[in-house]
Amino acid sequence: MGKQLIIALGREFGSGGHVIAEQLAAHYGLALYDKNILRDIAEQKAVSEKNLTPYDERPKSPFLSRTVRGFTNSPEENIARLQFDFIRERADAGESFVIVGRCAESVLKGHPHVVTIFVTGDLEQKVHRIMEREGLSKEAAAKRVEQVSRQRKAYHNHYCKEKWGDSRNYDLTINSSRLGIAGTAALLTAYVDARRAADPVK
Repeated sequence: MGKQLIIALGREFGSGGHVIAEQLAAHYGLALYDKNILRDIAEQKAVSEKNLTPYDERPKSPFLSRTVRGFTNSPEENIARLQFDFIRERADAGESFVIVGRCAESVLKGHPHVVTIFVTGDLEQKVHRIMEREGLSKEAAAKRVEQVSRQRKAYHNHYCKEKWGDSRNYDLTINSSRLGIAGTAALLTAYVDARRAADPVK
């Protein structure tokens, strides 16, 4: 992999994937990109970040959008394309970073310095995590897990040929319920280190 390191981490809602991404970024001293990409885009376009946030990681509405000669009026699709461009530009510039979601494993497919990971989890533990984090009842948390996971799947599958969560599209797919958040992060660190050791800086 040489000196550059990019970790593209997809995750099921409630799996703890974002926390794991934070731990990996801290361990390697890398920038962490997720919804904060919108801040950079908002500054570039001279618009308010809060006007972009509602469209983050959402599939375009087939009822409220049109595409004519390659141009679309869908804010969801425009935001997605801007984020994809942001990810590619950072990767092509040689930057090392951790990127959460945003179809990064497909956007950067074939890039020599990318490690792709998908974090899943047992439903019961995902629901429990959301109950604690968002102060919801078990029933409400279960509905939230189902809703957000369905949204992420629809978003990913709209923009990518590869299917969301399909293990064949990632270097490693792992269930965080087995080892917990810290244990999963430690295992992933060992994997990344092994990958880097297998392709040392020439």
